[in-house]
Amino acid sequence: MKVVQPIRDPEKVNAMLQYLKSINERDYMLFYIGISAGLRISDMLQLRKEDVQYAHIDIVEKKTNKPKRFTFPPYIRKDVQRYIQCLSEGEYLFRSRQGDNRPIDRSTAYRILRKAAEECGIREIGTHTLRKTFGYHFYLKSKDIVALQALFNHSSPETTLRYVGINQDVLDKAMDNFKPDWVK
Repeated sequence: MKVVQPIRDPEKVNAMLQYLKSINERDYMLFYIGISAGLRISDMLQLRKEDVQYAHIDIVEKKTNKPKRFTFPPYIRKDVQRYIQCLSEGEYLFRSRQGDNRPIDRSTAYRILRKAAEECGIREIGTHTLRKTFGYHFYLKSKDIVALQALFNHSSPETTLRYVGINQDVLDKAMDNFKPDWVK
C-alpha cells in the first residue's frame, strides 16, 4: 500500500489550488472541498447539489455506514454556493463527463490530484491526501485533537495524530535534533 501524506506547506496547497483553478472548476472544487471538509473521497464523490445547499450537510459515511452531520467552514461556503448555482437538482458535484449524471470515480479523482501534484512538485499524494491535509492544518490551528478525532470518527487521539502526520513531524524533529554524546 502506498503511503500518502498531508500537504504540510501552505504555499504548496495554494499552488495546487491555483493550478487546478486554471484547469477547470470541477477539479478545483474537488480539491478545495476535500481540504476544507475532511471527508473521505468516497463520501465526497456521492455529494449532489441538494446535499450542500444548506448550512448543515447530512450524509451516511460509505466506509463506516454511520451518519455524519457537518458544515463547511465559513471561508468556503460562498464558493460552494457559487459552484452549485450552475448545477441542476440531483446533479453530482463532481460529475463525470461520460454518460448522464454520474460522479467521477475514485481513480479519476486520483489521476486529477496526481497530475496537479506533479505540476506543483508534490510527492506522496493520493485521494486520502485531501482528508489528511484538512486534518493536519485543522490540528495545527486548533490543537483540538478531540474535535478532530470526532470529525474523523476515529477511535483514539493517537490514531488521529498518526493519520494526519503529526506523529511523523514529531519523529522527524526529534531525529533532526538528535546528536549522541559520541559525536563531536
